Amino acid sequence: MTDACMRRAVPAVAFLLAGALSTAAAEPPAGFKSLFNGKDLAGWEGNPDFWSVKDGVITGETTKEKPTKGNTFLIWKDGTLGDFELRVAWKLASGNTGIQYRSKDFGNFVVGGYQADMDAGNTYTGILYEERGRGILVKRGEKLLIQADGKKVVQGRTAEEKQIVEALKKDDWNEYVIICKGPHVTQVLNGVTTVDLTDEQEDKRALTGILALQLHAGPPMRVQFKDIYLKDLK
Repeated sequence: MTDACMRRAVPAVAFLLAGALSTAAAEPPAGFKSLFNGKDLAGWEGNPDFWSVKDGVITGETTKEKPTKGNTFLIWKDGTLGDFELRVAWKLASGNTGIQYRSKDFGNFVVGGYQADMDAGNTYTGILYEERGRGILVKRGEKLLIQADGKKVVQGRTAEEKQIVEALKKDDWNEYVIICKGPHVTQVLNGVTTVDLTDEQEDKRALTGILALQLHAGPPMRVQFKDIYLKDLK
């Protein structure tokens, strides 16, 4: 091979190696374990009509030709969540989605419980919603106490609305950090705490449950997830 050919080949090889590395699962932070291997859905279970791995990331997608009749979920099957810190990178092209935690599996890929919400219109991104339960529990920016009788008491703010809205990276990768310790729950979006909840309503709250990713019923949508890391805080 001539020197000129060698010079052309080296950048090409470097490009291919960079592409391979970009789709490989990153090493988890110290103290965390990775829940996604970057190759397939091992450890997860969902309707294969809607969930797959594309370009090294979990991809959920509905189309006009193949809609979902109800909200459908990809469920992590290798454990449950109690007291934990969860970090998830996500990118939403369209629609509404969420990360379910301390939730219940109702069968047929139907899940209910706490949800870190996000939507492409950035109207609900950051709220804490309870799927198949109490609905919107905490609006974004609220520090909230839910008393034993279910009464909500706003105790302050975690951030202003403008700060939360500006934290979202549209059409790019974002990160949720979700921390649960006993009845105390926080959700952090790209470094901004969007909700802070203390849930003392024992007959409604959950201190343990499953992890799942949502695809919302309705118009066609596409969401992607990667770098899913979990730390047990017990």
